Amino acid sequence: MNEYLTSEVVVDYADGLISRREALRRLTMLGVSLAVAATMLAACASPGGSTPTPAGSGSGPAGPAPLPTEAVTFPGPRGILQGAWAAAADPRGSVLVIHENRGLTDHIRSVAGRLAASGYSALAVDLLSEEGGTATFTDPARATAALSAAAPTRFVPDLRAGLDELLRRVPAKSPAAMGFCFGGGMVWQLLAAGEPRLRAAVPFYGPLPDHADLSGSKPAAVLGIYAEDDARVNASRDAARAALEQAGLKHEIVTFPGVNHAFFNDTGQRYAPAAAAQAYQRVLDWFAANLS
Repeated sequence: MNEYLTSEVVVDYADGLISRREALRRLTMLGVSLAVAATMLAACASPGGSTPTPAGSGSGPAGPAPLPTEAVTFPGPRGILQGAWAAAADPRGSVLVIHENRGLTDHIRSVAGRLAASGYSALAVDLLSEEGGTATFTDPARATAALSAAAPTRFVPDLRAGLDELLRRVPAKSPAAMGFCFGGGMVWQLLAAGEPRLRAAVPFYGPLPDHADLSGSKPAAVLGIYAEDDARVNASRDAARAALEQAGLKHEIVTFPGVNHAFFNDTGQRYAPAAAAQAYQRVLDWFAANLS
């Protein structure tokens, strides 16, 4: 996952989303030496190209107006975990929402609230709980560095604790997992670890673990969402399809044309409103068909 987070910085620089100075700062925070970081950036195409959309511009978030979320805590394998809970009035299922590499942000809280407004109670877990929670990081790059520095073996147990909490709060309905970027990779890792309680999973442009065996996560139905211009993550798309087929899991792989990584994040510079709205509806259709 550290390699993935490092590559995100390099791609953001190559796409002209961050300056060379900011890219060097982020890379060194991720443990890359200054000399290596400079070499990595020098190997990129000249930054620029298309002008990125300013953060938060254009149409609003995909989906309905979010229901409010409340801060919650629940038991984890090494202590108390933090999260944001949004309760649907009459839940048709429940969803564990897994954040991007900046931790549990207002954007991710909004996703949980939108899912609740659409009929699915949602718990957004904070995978930086052990560090005191995302709110303790005023610099998003430091939150990313903290995720990178964490023992990679700790995340799946934390996610399983999140499922425990979902099933405690909504015991009569099937759970799903949904994540974005880093969180999309965490969805794949949860599936690869074997999680038979999941009935649906939606990784948004997340990297597949090497040599992933998903057979322990039957009967999860997996909707993999990708962006056409996201070459870095798309490099593992065929392997994801093959792993799903080998495991015998119900699945669909959807690639949205003309958009890039993180196109669903309405607070980011790659936000694509039309594709995000279509993706949100695909998610709802998938949950309607596979959760009860």
